[in-house]
Amino acid sequence: MSESSPSAPVGVVLAVDPDRFAQVVQALRRAGLTVTGEQPILGTLSGTVAEDRIPALEALDGVDSVDREVTIQLPPPDAPIQ
Repeated sequence: MSESSPSAPVGVVLAVDPDRFAQVVQALRRAGLTVTGEQPILGTLSGTVAEDRIPALEALDGVDSVDREVTIQLPPPDAPIQ
């Protein structure tokens, strides 16, 4: 990938300080996160962001962790066992 092309968006799940949830979510949005789900009581949210913006999200005050979403693809029920 050339340096001039934008980074592809990836799904992320974030753990943030639940006591400052709204503030941290606003900061994450300003840093480029598109929020797709919020769980304020748990202090977690999900969203999409350009992959090259992940370090900026991790650096924000109040963000405990940023993890890429993992999609598990199960084979069809009649597929042979590997």
